Amino acid sequence: MHATTDLCDANEDLLADASLRVLSPLFRAWGARAMFAGPVTTLRCFEDNSLVRTALDEPGEGRVLVVDGGGSLRCALLGGNLAQLAQTNGWAGVIVNGCVRDTDEIDACAIGVRAISSHPRKSDKRGIGQRDVVVEFAGCRIAPGNWCYADRDGVLVSERPLAAG
Repeated sequence: MHATTDLCDANEDLLADASLRVLSPLFRAWGARAMFAGPVTTLRCFEDNSLVRTALDEPGEGRVLVVDGGGSLRCALLGGNLAQLAQTNGWAGVIVNGCVRDTDEIDACAIGVRAISSHPRKSDKRGIGQRDVVVEFAGCRIAPGNWCYADRDGVLVSERPLAAG
């Protein structure tokens, strides 16, 4: 995998036409994988992580789960148990437009996680949300099947797999 800086430098034309987008730098990093990439699966759920568990219970096949939690800072949508499930099932990473919890447990997992912050409260479990929909947050439109690239410098979303150089 290439650094996000190298991907941006090598794909300035895609940045110019917005087929490569950079998420606003709002996210903190957790998980043992500082750098991760893969095709995107999306969820939209607000203060209810039922669909997060359902998705991570499936084979990840190197995908990145992008969760639009509406930016809620009132509860966590991902915790240590779900991070372990993501690792076990082969997910590359999880990006949460919201909060996570059990951060020490997440840090012990061989996945990458980005979220706005941490919060000790668990979410509701009502089974409410949408899967495989276009989401928009951090100044970017993210669609199922896009590609996500993340490292310590930031998070990129591309309409196709990228190469540097």
